[in-house]
Amino acid sequence: MDAGYDVACLTHALADLPVTLLGRLRSDRVVLRDPGSARSGPKGGRPRRHGGVLTFAKPDSWHQPDLTTATHTTRYGTAEATAWDRMHPRPTHRGPWLDHAKEELPILHGTLIRLPVERLPGDRDPKPVWLWCSATAATPVDVDRWWQSFLRRFDLEHTLRLLKQTLGWTASKIRHADSADLWTWLIIAAHTQLRLARPLAEDLRRLWERPAASPPPASAGVSQHPRDGGPSVGRTETVQAGPGTTSRLEEQAARRTSRRRQNGQTCRIDQGIPSPPRINAKLSGACRRGRWTCRRGPAVRRRTGPRWRRAGRPR
Repeated sequence: MDAGYDVACLTHALADLPVTLLGRLRSDRVVLRDPGSARSGPKGGRPRRHGGVLTFAKPDSWHQPDLTTATHTTRYGTAEATAWDRMHPRPTHRGPWLDHAKEELPILHGTLIRLPVERLPGDRDPKPVWLWCSATAATPVDVDRWWQSFLRRFDLEHTLRLLKQTLGWTASKIRHADSADLWTWLIIAAHTQLRLARPLAEDLRRLWERPAASPPPASAGVSQHPRDGGPSVGRTETVQAGPGTTSRLEEQAARRTSRRRQNGQTCRIDQGIPSPPRINAKLSGACRRGRWTCRRGPAVRRRTGPRWRRAGRPR
C-alpha cells in the first residue's frame, strides 16, 4: 500500500489473518529500534518500550543495516535495498488509533527497507523509497520480493481501474455480488455483439476517414450490406478508384472552396483569382453603437472626446 494508509494500524487490525503487509512511509518519518531486554534504570524496573531513533532525513541516526541487496533492473538501473530488522513506528492516540485511547498502544515490529535506484524514466531525480513490512527475520530473497511487489502494485492498480471502467462497474450503483456478476456479463455480451457487427459498418465512413485497407469481397460498386434490399438513404458506398478516375474523398475536397482573408479582400485559393475588394467595417474605422459613431476604430469604447459626433449632425 501507499503512504496514505497507516500500515501499522492495519497490521494490528489484521493480526489474526495469515497476511503480510507492506507499505510506503513518508521521507520525514521516524521509526524506533527494538530496546531489547535491558532495564531502564540501575535498580531495575519496567523494561524500556522503545530503543534508539532512526530518522529518515538524518543519515547520522542510521545504524548498521542487517541486510543489503543489489539488483540490476532494465527500467531503473541498479536498485540497492537496505533493510533493518525489528523496527517499529511509534503510534499516538490520534487518527486511526482514537479507538485505543483508554489502552496502551501496541508495539508492532517489522522490517524497514530503504530502496534507492540509479535512474528514473524521464530523467527525473531518483529519490529513495522507504518501505515497512510487518514481517521480521527476513532473508535477502524476502527483501527483494517485497520491494518488487511494491513496484508491481502500480501496474495492478491501474489495470484494475481500467477494467472497472471498461466493464461498467463505475457506472452503475451495484450493492450485491450477484448484481455485479450479471452486470459484468451484460457488458461483455454487448461488447461481443458490437465486435461481431463491425463488418456491417465498414462502408459507413466519415469524410475524414480513410478507405478500408482490404477491398470489398464483391465487384466494385456493389455493396454487400444486408440492407441492400431497402432504400439507401443516408448511406455511402466504398468504390475502388480506378486509373484516371477520382475517389469520393478527392471529389468532395475539390468541391469545397477554401477562402483566406488577406488585407481586406478574399482570394480563392483553388483558382488563384482575387475577388473584388470589399469594405471592411472593422478596418475602415466606422463603428456604430446605437446612435453614436466612432471614428477611431472599434477598440475605443468611450463616448467622450472631439472625435465623437452625433450621427446625422454636421460638424
